[in-house]
Amino acid sequence: MLIKYKKSFEKIAMGLLSFMPDEKEVKKLQTTIKEYETNDKWQLFLWKDEDVLGALGIRFEDETMVVQHISVTPSHRNQGIGNDMVKALKDQFEEQYHICGDDKTKDFFDQCD
Repeated sequence: MLIKYKKSFEKIAMGLLSFMPDEKEVKKLQTTIKEYETNDKWQLFLWKDEDVLGALGIRFEDETMVVQHISVTPSHRNQGIGNDMVKALKDQFEEQYHICGDDKTKDFFDQCD
């Protein structure tokens, strides 16, 4: 289930985002989380089954929702969780926004669904 990020999930979200190639450095990761917490044009969602297993971050550009982060815990990869997160995002927002990936997520995003 896709849930909106809350401050109480900060450590989990930072752990998940740290799997993204550009988010390895702690200061960069802290800046990214701060941006999700303070910028109205950025939203972070978490994928929760029994535990939080994935993160999906988007930014709004006019009527477009751009997926800029997709991450799944290594022990749960290749089980369709990334695809499920993208599908849930589309199911929830596709009528309101054009949804696409950015340069880093486009290839994965395009193969989903």
